[in-house]
Amino acid sequence: MFDILPPHAHHSGLKVTGPYFNDGRRRVDFVLSYRYRQARPPPSAGLDLNTDGRVDAEEVKFGSIDVEETGGDGPVSESSPEDEGEKRRRRDEFEKHLLEAGLHLEKDEEVEPGGCVSELNVLYSKPQPNNLSPDRWQTKKTHGLGFVRVHVPWHVLLREAEFMKIKMPTKRVYEVDEERGVMRVLSELWKRVTKKLQPQIPTTGTDNKRHISLPFSRDKQQLFNITDKETFFSSATRSRIAQEILKRTLCSKGQYSMGFSSLIANGVYEAAFPLHDGDYVPDGNKEKNDRVVLYEEWATYGVFYKYQPLDLIRKYFGEKIGLYFAWLGIYTELLIPASIVGIIVFLYGCATVHENIPSNEFCDHVKDFVMCPLCDKTCGYWNLSSTCSTARASHLFDNPATVFFSVFMALWATTFLERWKRQQMRLTYLWDLTGMDDEEGEPRPEYETKLIEKKQKRKKKEKQKKGQTKNEQAGKKAGLRRWKETVQSATAGVNLVEEEELTWRDRLSSCIINLSSIIFMVALTFAIVFALIVYRVSVAAALSVSPDPSLRFNNRFIVTSTAVLINLILILILDEIYGFVAHWLTVVEVPKTEQEFEERFIFKSFMLKFVNAYTTIFYVAFLKGRITGRPGRYLYIFGQTRMEECAPGGCLIELCIQLSFIMLGKQLIQNNIFEIGIPKLKKLCRSIKASDKRSGRAATSVAQGNKGRQMFWERDHELEPFAGLTPEYMEMIIQFGFVTLFVASFPLAPIFALLNNIIEIRLDGKKFVSELRRPTAMQSKDIGIWYNILHGVGKLAVIINVSVCKSFSMCATCSPACVLLSLISLLLLLCCWCFPPFHFIPFHSARALP
Repeated sequence: MFDILPPHAHHSGLKVTGPYFNDGRRRVDFVLSYRYRQARPPPSAGLDLNTDGRVDAEEVKFGSIDVEETGGDGPVSESSPEDEGEKRRRRDEFEKHLLEAGLHLEKDEEVEPGGCVSELNVLYSKPQPNNLSPDRWQTKKTHGLGFVRVHVPWHVLLREAEFMKIKMPTKRVYEVDEERGVMRVLSELWKRVTKKLQPQIPTTGTDNKRHISLPFSRDKQQLFNITDKETFFSSATRSRIAQEILKRTLCSKGQYSMGFSSLIANGVYEAAFPLHDGDYVPDGNKEKNDRVVLYEEWATYGVFYKYQPLDLIRKYFGEKIGLYFAWLGIYTELLIPASIVGIIVFLYGCATVHENIPSNEFCDHVKDFVMCPLCDKTCGYWNLSSTCSTARASHLFDNPATVFFSVFMALWATTFLERWKRQQMRLTYLWDLTGMDDEEGEPRPEYETKLIEKKQKRKKKEKQKKGQTKNEQAGKKAGLRRWKETVQSATAGVNLVEEEELTWRDRLSSCIINLSSIIFMVALTFAIVFALIVYRVSVAAALSVSPDPSLRFNNRFIVTSTAVLINLILILILDEIYGFVAHWLTVVEVPKTEQEFEERFIFKSFMLKFVNAYTTIFYVAFLKGRITGRPGRYLYIFGQTRMEECAPGGCLIELCIQLSFIMLGKQLIQNNIFEIGIPKLKKLCRSIKASDKRSGRAATSVAQGNKGRQMFWERDHELEPFAGLTPEYMEMIIQFGFVTLFVASFPLAPIFALLNNIIEIRLDGKKFVSELRRPTAMQSKDIGIWYNILHGVGKLAVIINVSVCKSFSMCATCSPACVLLSLISLLLLLCCWCFPPFHFIPFHSARALP
């Protein structure tokens, strides 16, 4: 492990447990990284800041912060000196505005000073004068990766917390009423039983006493529980405040004003991220930080049996990520009863397989039936007893218990949604999210660019229509209006393009592209299904005339298995393609805010991936064997090949094979290759590159006494950037469809989903804690559009299970079971569609303490 204490921590006498500035006192709340191509002059030439300030001797320190010579992720792209100079000027102005907003900055310079010092590290806590001596500089490096560390001081934290209406704990506490009588005994008993399942999380105070949280106010600061200024605002809250300031700070260099996100989109900065709370590997000499606790009690496979520390997850990553893991936990928890019932149904089929009358008639070699040929010319007559094994296997899923299991899973899907709504309301209350309003958010840089282009086109048309005199008058008015807008933007952070919006005329071309592309992708999926049908028919006809008797006997199994494997490979490939297509279509659509962008991307991605994963399953369940025709009038493909038919025992066994192969294949391949293998390979490549760069600077580091120290921001920059929760939710929603839609054909689907989710929780936890950059804490009171998708899948599950069960042979012989299933399903649909949603209003059944 690298020694990553701040260089001056030992001199300051402080106990440092996290990333700090070089003085060992100010915490790094946010980091900006950027690439440069040319040696930069001293700050006197690069930063034209306020010259009225005065420089302290401690404000400029010569340290040993290393700047990577070629960057973190690859070679530096070629760019002209003019572009680099423009980017530098934009960075300088943006950092100047950050200083004016009250932030403290620490920055790595892009040149090497003379003498034994390799870098100049400048700490900016206020605008600096131009009095740094240029004779300390020697321009040796021509490119590299620089970092700007951001610290939010106490007075700025108070100001922004009041502005953002962040709820903070007050000194007033309340006591939660405990259970009494029998409920108290049962609660104590449950705590003893589940004691070993609880994560070992350090807690402060008692469980039944909690602080009342209110929106922060500087005028009523004495009412809040400020015992320690360093811990009153958590690291997640500090990073959230820092990001909010960065989003509001503008840079007016260039043709138009640019915000923080626009600077990243235009390559002025490469990345922006908060830092983790130290290393995730515990150190015996230090107190464990939240990252270490999460890694030990949540993000390792050895604690798979323990509950998730949701409060600590929410504290470290924010409410949005906390709600995802809470939802995943509830989903995994409710899969346990579904798995038990599914295993019982499967065991019932195994126990009664030799008592089933239809399968016994299939296997009766005495009263053997001669069946018509399955194809023309090449196929001959065949005996019904040859399908004995298929009939026996079909009974494992096609039995009276299957009808009960379909009803159970329809009820289970509704119960799961109601259980999650209850848990979501509970977390909303415990995490102080009840009064949070949905904010529209800042416009995206692409949206602002589109508006600017629209404005420029309109002005160009106006110039062509009006004369020169009118143009001069309009130009004066426009200049005055632009000057007013600039003043308002600088004083209040108002966006210059906020008044205008894109109309339906502006979005018409993107809508046409979206509609035509989605239709093409859906048609492509249907074409692949048709190609698989042709493949099965052709291979079955070829194997039927094979001289090998084993191939002829196992004709149907070989055709079905190979077709499913090919379909699985195509589904995995198209999943990746459809994900890129959905993202591109959303970019073309130019949504206004990030929330709107995310919702539209989720809808497109889910629609394409749902069609991709379930089209073949829908075909086997509802179309195969029903469009073949009849003897003497068969349906032919291309005029010469008969349409495929179901097995003599029905299409249920083929539906089971199709569902099990796709579900298990997606889980195994996506988890082992996409989520484990590829990230580890990327991490290995980044580690090799970083080690090569560090080894090249080893001699200099040892000479300066650093002993190969790697700073926090350098290590976090090497991690994979956080790409959002959409892939995680999408994987679970598709799995939820496998568990609920066609579960009647594969009762073991819940148990496989349960085993997958147990690993998935720890895998995602390890990825968030140790392999990803720390995401900025985001507040959210629900899981958003994902609940609407779950609700729609739950309704569709009721209809599909009824339709599938009505096609079973056993259901046809048990009409009361079919009637019962239909009535229960009708009641469920009425409950889903007719009853209004439940609105939660928190009730404080608590006794306030003095």
